[in-house]
Amino acid sequence: MRFRRLAGAAAATGMLFALVPAAAGIAAADAGRGGFVYTETNSASGNAILAFARSDDGRLNAIGTFPTHGSGTGSGLATQGEVILAGDNHWLLSVNAGGNDVSVFRVRPDGRLALTDRAPAGGTDPVSVTSFGRFVYVLDAGGSGNIAGFWMDPLGRLHHLPGAVRSLSGPATNPAQVSFSTNGRFLVVTERATNSLDTYPVALDGVAGARVTTVSSGPTPYGFAFDLRNHPIVSEATNSTLSSYRLSSAGATVISASVPTGGLAACWVVVTPDGRWAFDTNAHGGTISSFAIARSGAITLHASVAANTGAGSAPLDLGVSANGRFLYVNESASHRLMAYAIGPGASLTANPNAPALPAGASGLASF
Repeated sequence: MRFRRLAGAAAATGMLFALVPAAAGIAAADAGRGGFVYTETNSASGNAILAFARSDDGRLNAIGTFPTHGSGTGSGLATQGEVILAGDNHWLLSVNAGGNDVSVFRVRPDGRLALTDRAPAGGTDPVSVTSFGRFVYVLDAGGSGNIAGFWMDPLGRLHHLPGAVRSLSGPATNPAQVSFSTNGRFLVVTERATNSLDTYPVALDGVAGARVTTVSSGPTPYGFAFDLRNHPIVSEATNSTLSSYRLSSAGATVISASVPTGGLAACWVVVTPDGRWAFDTNAHGGTISSFAIARSGAITLHASVAANTGAGSAPLDLGVSANGRFLYVNESASHRLMAYAIGPGASLTANPNAPALPAGASGLASF
């Protein structure tokens, strides 16, 4: 299949990428441009990004639907990192799992999006994407599974990195997420079917090195997020626990082992911008739990029920605003995008504003 490169208005930006984490500078971007939240429809008949503007009190207002020109699968992907922000929030990337490609958008100052590229994912069934500086990696769950590396030019176009396709630990691993560490030195992949974490060192040219596979602290490692010191905080769905790890060339070493959430099916994880708190959604229990993160990367359960999303609910993807004041949740049973104010001690207060989402909506990116 041939793909048409789309440059458009992005050529006028002249933006260059520095080799800094995508999260760097988000507070400045938030202060100067306001805040926005994005998810994708994952529609099989034509995937699209739904964009919402965030008001000062955390309420969301829809500002547009932006086609990816790719296709989704028609149902939730049950992975983390389907939609991400990159380059100090000037770019948005999303997977098109039904079409085996990735879309790139320029984020305008008003939060609206302009498509700049759509490129093959380097494998089949792309389910998660991550970025660091100008480098991008896609997790492909189809076939034997792999990660594939790219570099993104100043016009928002993706180019394959030579020699940057790496295998997972084997076939049918049911991977859930790929993410760069905070400093960009490692890539981590969670494999649910094998109860494993894959760690890849990343060279200065962006090429991932040989995989080191580590047994997960608990069964079914799922979503994860990094604190400010490169410690991945990983959910484990089967027993609804969270673990934290230290990364090195030898792989992932457990710091805190399988700390219970007190809920059911911990799956998605976010860390607040100050690195002090982690939240997870307990997808089968209708709750959100909070954890305190120490400088060492050790985690302790702070509140088993920091928020209750309601009887019969199924909270999935999470996003946190760049100013650390608001938490957003895809509540997939009622198809709503729920909002919570984050207060002292990581307390959560529900906002009555909850825009509707289509069934199958996946991924959540915010700033």
